[in-house]
Amino acid sequence: METNYEGKDKKGMILRLERSSIYDGDGFRTVVFLKGCPLRCSWCSTPESQNFQMEETETKTYGQEMTVEQVLKEIRKDIPFYFHSGGGLSVSGGEMLCQPEFSRCLLQQARKEGIDTAIETTLFAPWKTVEPILGHVRTVFADLKFMDSDLHKKYCGVDNRLILNNFLRTNDCSTQFDLIVRIPVIPGVNDSKEELNRMGDFCAQLTHLDHVQLLPYHRLGSDTYRKLGRPYELEGLLSPSVEHMETCRAVIGQYVSKVI
Repeated sequence: METNYEGKDKKGMILRLERSSIYDGDGFRTVVFLKGCPLRCSWCSTPESQNFQMEETETKTYGQEMTVEQVLKEIRKDIPFYFHSGGGLSVSGGEMLCQPEFSRCLLQQARKEGIDTAIETTLFAPWKTVEPILGHVRTVFADLKFMDSDLHKKYCGVDNRLILNNFLRTNDCSTQFDLIVRIPVIPGVNDSKEELNRMGDFCAQLTHLDHVQLLPYHRLGSDTYRKLGRPYELEGLLSPSVEHMETCRAVIGQYVSKVI
């Protein structure tokens, strides 16, 4: 194992480390959640990840500064679980592209040590930031929330043209990775047949695409908004039914072979 490598002492703002996750890549994963995100999605389930600075409430502190090596020391503890389950490291957020050098150095060294790597991202960053990181991952989970730019700005706070362009630019990447597109299904917001058809057609153009994953809206983060003293914008919105989720999958399934 290298004792001196690129970025060893690079510091990042970490929200938390989550062990034994089964939802953030193959096998058992150790997920490093970074703090800071330029988007403000109305349904965000982790509002404590949005601000770049450490935050405190009466009962909890969100965020701590750690070096790449300090994080890797924690990740290495779980290597036996990765070996037996086919798992590894996943870097998430917030938006991990907001801390690009920390993320790249962490992923790069993990790969050198034989640890499987994945990222979860909105792809909202300049391509020159995105591309170097893609060379150090096996799986990319990327969010596609809208095709309509006005709706994206209304509900996520930013224009989506950069995101869509980055999706398409992955087609030119020579490095090998599986792209999994995640679409959150928000009832009455992005689940019209027109919008779903546009998203399905767009996904069909992505050459690295492994599959599309539809995620039903939930309210799991609403209590955290209250603790942070912030309003929850989708108060009263209900999760989509099982039947509605199947209808949405059928629409996307007209364009791509695998939808879950």
